[in-house]
Amino acid sequence: MTRLRLAIVGAGPAGIYAADILLKAERRFDVSIDLFEQLPAPYGLVRYGVAPDHPRIKGIITALREVLDRGDIRIFGNVRFGEDITLEDLKQHYHAVIFATGAVRDTDLRIPGIDAEGSYGAADFVSWFDGHPDVPRTWPLTAESVAVIGNGNVALDISRMLAKHAEDLLPTEIPDNVYEGLKASPVTDVHVFGRRGPAQVKFTPLELRELGELRDVDMVVYDEDFDYDEASKDAIASNKQVMVIDRVLQSWRKRPSVNNAGGEASRRLHLHFWAKPVEVKTDEQGRVSAFVYERTRPDGEGGVVGTGELREVAVQAIYRAVGYFGSPLPGVPFDKRHGVIPNHEGQVLKKDSNERVPGVYATGWIKRGPVGLIGHTKSDAMETVRHLINDQGSWWQPTDPSEEAVPALLEARGVRWTDLDGWHRLDEHEVALGAPHGRARIKVVPRDEMIAVSRGE
Repeated sequence: MTRLRLAIVGAGPAGIYAADILLKAERRFDVSIDLFEQLPAPYGLVRYGVAPDHPRIKGIITALREVLDRGDIRIFGNVRFGEDITLEDLKQHYHAVIFATGAVRDTDLRIPGIDAEGSYGAADFVSWFDGHPDVPRTWPLTAESVAVIGNGNVALDISRMLAKHAEDLLPTEIPDNVYEGLKASPVTDVHVFGRRGPAQVKFTPLELRELGELRDVDMVVYDEDFDYDEASKDAIASNKQVMVIDRVLQSWRKRPSVNNAGGEASRRLHLHFWAKPVEVKTDEQGRVSAFVYERTRPDGEGGVVGTGELREVAVQAIYRAVGYFGSPLPGVPFDKRHGVIPNHEGQVLKKDSNERVPGVYATGWIKRGPVGLIGHTKSDAMETVRHLINDQGSWWQPTDPSEEAVPALLEARGVRWTDLDGWHRLDEHEVALGAPHGRARIKVVPRDEMIAVSRGE
């Protein structure tokens, strides 16, 4: 029986799904898979990219845990690709590699003033409130009025976390430093801006509905945004998801807080549609002082055009939630324009060419860009795995494919890597920290502490 030694870089849903699909589907090969993850804990954006008050979405961790706990996939956590282990190393010890490194940077928003003090990327803020070990422990939550640019689920996650009262997050796995930071926030108003109308938003009905359930937070929408064109009316009539979103928004229009007309909550969350970002204004110290946008209108073809009318909202902080972007990997082709590894159905291609790179594959957001929900990652992985299996003749020929080689290599380089048993130790430790407080867990945030717990040190 042919033996396949496969490396997968990235232990989020994309990497774990690819490993699971290959192990379940392939009977022609003796398959041995090693997962490499730069963080000491697995699960990627499910652990570090989903707001802590989303237990339903986090439930996917249960399915990922079942895959890992079978014991037929090895994990090497706290191993940085390009530093602790390189592409040349992988060629010596594996027949192929799948990159599943995701997209964790913010897409640029090129408008004047966007780099001012008080302007932040969504990805950085999400990493902070999710206790990512590689971001600062504190966050400058000093603004009373905040702008969030974007109309996707990440924009709503950020808006909800900013507007929600910190004590309402205590039942979740929110890290202690994040709770203390949010508790001290003076925020009163969060303004969310989207270029298009209510019938073209990118967030899901569930996310939107949750906003309206926040305690002591008024939802503010504006009647002028609901003068629908025919395309919007058709979308509402023909698409169940758009219909539900419209129903939720229309219910908010009936609340006393609509158009700022007398809500009684201590915080307000405003939804502004037909708003194209134009400029971030700053004060004399170079800090964010206002957000300028142009009113847009539908162009009749599903897009928008500017009306020339400029409006300004006084804010002291701005969060850009206009999309994620992939990061280049040492020695691996990269498409700088789209933030992905260039590929054909997961088979990596040489830069500016349709020529394949033997033995190198991609899956997940680094393959197709940051679009689609977690569920789309499974079909994505199946496509990549199918090609990998059929490409047997072009796999690498490793000089030492033994399973002992990689632990020995990492040991020799002084890498304090963590394994599946280590993740179990860290997981149990976090759950134990939360138990006395009636919480699901309290995340360990410092990387050194995560490693020490994982390694039993």
